[in-house]
Amino acid sequence: MMLTHEELKQQAMANVDVQQEYAALSLEFDLLRMMLRARQQAGLSQAEVAERMGTKREAVARLESSLASGKHSPSIATLQKYARAVGQRIEVRFVE
Repeated sequence: MMLTHEELKQQAMANVDVQQEYAALSLEFDLLRMMLRARQQAGLSQAEVAERMGTKREAVARLESSLASGKHSPSIATLQKYARAVGQRIEVRFVE
């Protein structure tokens, strides 16, 4: 029997190690969701964002996928370029 995505997620989240890793990556996942939503709202493809950033589509694809994998943390400067490319700005705050 093949599991649905939700069933597989529930099964994985029963593991404490998976829960801890998921929590550690939550900020990256949130940032990725915001970036993808901003790009979609702007009606832009990765290639169009790349052109506006002065880079290649592959670099934008790598940026978006690196956040999903948690393997790379982009610089604030890169995030600012991305935000400008999609007609937005970023805010960074420390919250108690």
